[in-house]
Amino acid sequence: MSENEKFSKFIARLKVLIEMERKAEIEAMRAEMRRLSGREREKVGRAVLGLNGKVIGEELGYFLVRYGREREIKTEISVGDLVVISKRDPLKSDLVGTVVEKGKRFITVALETVPEWALRGVRVDLYANDITFKRWLENIEALRESGRKALELYLGLREPEEGKEVEFNPFDRSLNGSQRRAVAKALGSPDFFLIHGPFGTGKTRTLVELIRQEVARGNKVLATAESNVAVDNLVERLVDSGLKVVRVGHPSRVSKALHETTLAHLMTRHELYGELRELRVIGENLKEKRDTFTKPAPKYRRGLTDKQILRLAEKGIGARGVPARLIREMAQWLKINEQVQKTFDDARKLEERIAREIIREADVVLTTNSSAGLEMVDYGSYDVAIIDEATQATIPSVLIPINRARRFVLAGDHKQLPPTILSEKAKELSKTLFEGLIERYPWKSEMLTVQYRMNERLMEFPSREFYNGRIKADESVRNITLADLGVELPEGDDVWAEVLKPENVLVFIDTTRREDRFERQRYGSESRENPLEARLVEEAVKGLLKLGVKPEWVGVITPYDDQRDLISSLLPEEIEVKTVDGYQGREKEVIVLSFVRSNRKGELGFLKDLRRLNVSLTRAKRKLILIGDSSTLSSHPTYRRLVEFVRERETVVDAGGLEV
Repeated sequence: MSENEKFSKFIARLKVLIEMERKAEIEAMRAEMRRLSGREREKVGRAVLGLNGKVIGEELGYFLVRYGREREIKTEISVGDLVVISKRDPLKSDLVGTVVEKGKRFITVALETVPEWALRGVRVDLYANDITFKRWLENIEALRESGRKALELYLGLREPEEGKEVEFNPFDRSLNGSQRRAVAKALGSPDFFLIHGPFGTGKTRTLVELIRQEVARGNKVLATAESNVAVDNLVERLVDSGLKVVRVGHPSRVSKALHETTLAHLMTRHELYGELRELRVIGENLKEKRDTFTKPAPKYRRGLTDKQILRLAEKGIGARGVPARLIREMAQWLKINEQVQKTFDDARKLEERIAREIIREADVVLTTNSSAGLEMVDYGSYDVAIIDEATQATIPSVLIPINRARRFVLAGDHKQLPPTILSEKAKELSKTLFEGLIERYPWKSEMLTVQYRMNERLMEFPSREFYNGRIKADESVRNITLADLGVELPEGDDVWAEVLKPENVLVFIDTTRREDRFERQRYGSESRENPLEARLVEEAVKGLLKLGVKPEWVGVITPYDDQRDLISSLLPEEIEVKTVDGYQGREKEVIVLSFVRSNRKGELGFLKDLRRLNVSLTRAKRKLILIGDSSTLSSHPTYRRLVEFVRERETVVDAGGLEV
């Protein structure tokens, strides 16, 4: 097969996979809407009921509608999500918008049109984000040289170029050796470079230095990440750098500093903005004037064309049973409507001109991968695309920013969780560009090796198991424990005291000798739960709180949705309980981890994906409590080594001696 055929075949395959995943995502949402009542969907955080809305403004051609209610809104729906607005049945509505702001008792949605019914007694439901898939496909259809080059490297159809280390004077004096090396090599790489940043190693900090160094060399940077939160992280650290920073899209943490970097805000500061506002006001006034006349709806015009209506009005006569007065009214409507269209058209062109100027003058344009597909991002030409969270982004997603720049730098950790793919058939999409490139060209990467998150004893096992023992703990965190935060010693010397002592940094509660240790499956569920482990989690968390641990310092992780729900029902609301996937990129002072799987066959299911284990073990800063059945877990060599490691070096507690 020729290289060209290989390439075309890969592109065709990508398109098929995207379509499969798109269908799976929409189907999953719709199935859930069918299965759960509005109340139940609100409970799982994917709907908000009983809302009234009011239009609070316009932005970039959308109406902003603020939906609110008296009761507090607790929901997983967040800024940037696509939502469907409906009266009762979301499956019957096609009014879809984007969430732009979220408060305690309101949620603001950007909508293209606002029908009358959509302002009273409605519900808002999370909807699959179709826009993302559209942008993936549009970008693949329109691959430029840089996008094509990236894929050829990934497929091994071309060889990468040699790079060199570039000497530089760091803006951030506290960068460590591995961070400096990564920046030096990325600066000297003519095509691409990979920054491998394991847990807590200061990946974002390194990227901020790289961005500043690129700009200092006269380069224009497009900086992106898969999630809004990660983009905002970069923006936050660049705000005071003296660079011209433009944030395209919706910042999710609308702090004042971030708000001032948004394209929408910068447009209001532009010298031509007054003119733009005036055009919009004129347009609105004309619209009001137009609407005092009769709109030529089909029932009034009776088949007459616009031209015929205007001609008849000039002659002052009626036709086809339409009286002259009505013809005159409709003609007025048409004439003014033409002015309305022209005014809004002029406004749109001016808005585009302002956006072009702002983006052209920026040093760094920041956006999510998907929004890098927006036309306005293209108003600039970029020397380098710097992409964070690259190991959580599919190939179609990272290709969007790569396609817009001459060279690219990807940062991530392929030893942690890959992008989540819903469709079983489209699983290949979870193989990332970063992973493919680092396997093929390991010499085009640099690993960050000093972690600033956790106690050295918590780091030891994941470092050995997943990173060839190369990770070191920084002096500042090497020996941190809960005692530093004023957490007391438990009274007595029973088994629970062993579990809870601050100096016992890593504890494994082993359920293997208990009769009631086994997992179970709920009727009709694919997931798993383990009631004994859930009770042990509850006791451990209660014990920690009693010693003075604050609820916001604690995180509970479990791989299974059903176990998450069971544990949530037992714990106070302030304790965050999530699946592993929900904890990627985050950290807590204490983590309690329930493995769930316990059966006589030694079946581990998807615990076998060791990236999930790596993420779970690397979220805690000062204490990690593991709960599981060592005999089931030990059927897998990595888990067996984990159990042995804790037994030899740390604390193993037999759950047989624990009261629950």
